[in-house]
Amino acid sequence: MNEQEIAKAVRAAIESVREDHGEIKVGISQRHVHLSREDLDILFGEGYELTKKKTLMGREFASNEVVTLVGPSLKSIENVRVLGPVRKNTQVEISRTDTFVLKVSPPVRPSGQVEGSERLVLVGPKGSVYLKQGVIIANRHIHLTPEYAEAHGIKDNDYVDVVIDGIKPTKFYDVQVRVRDDFNVEMHIDTDDANSAGLKNGMRVRILKKN
Repeated sequence: MNEQEIAKAVRAAIESVREDHGEIKVGISQRHVHLSREDLDILFGEGYELTKKKTLMGREFASNEVVTLVGPSLKSIENVRVLGPVRKNTQVEISRTDTFVLKVSPPVRPSGQVEGSERLVLVGPKGSVYLKQGVIIANRHIHLTPEYAEAHGIKDNDYVDVVIDGIKPTKFYDVQVRVRDDFNVEMHIDTDDANSAGLKNGMRVRILKKN
């Protein structure tokens, strides 16, 4: 083995030990948008296909495309990343801090639960969409592989607590777990939660199962 292969093997071994002790990585989610086929056509042109910038997890990727969010007071946030692939319903995920700029009051929801959520306008290079619902603050959640979940006695849609040991020790309660075979083992939080707990991408947190 060369030095690069040895280093990779050592990192994999360390990751395995950490996961065995219930430690998982943190991924910090910036504000972003998921688009339906219909809304993608309106914003970027009929038949337009998103272009991949970075693979995120499984089928999901960050695209090169961005849109502008416009709230009811006409305050806006520009260059908001579109994630692919297209979904059945358009969904906008923002932080609580973003709501102060846009003057909106979205609910805290699991991804995909957009019924009765907040509204705003999306502006793209070819058109605009008045989104009557679909704006949420995503709940704290953990992505797990089936193997990790089974090894730790955790099931899809369980709720666990999460402990952050660091310069700003914190405990997050009732964090939703999602299990799928194309997931990475990772907790996702927004920028507000990350800043409040002093977390950065790739840092470690501990899962505490509920009794």
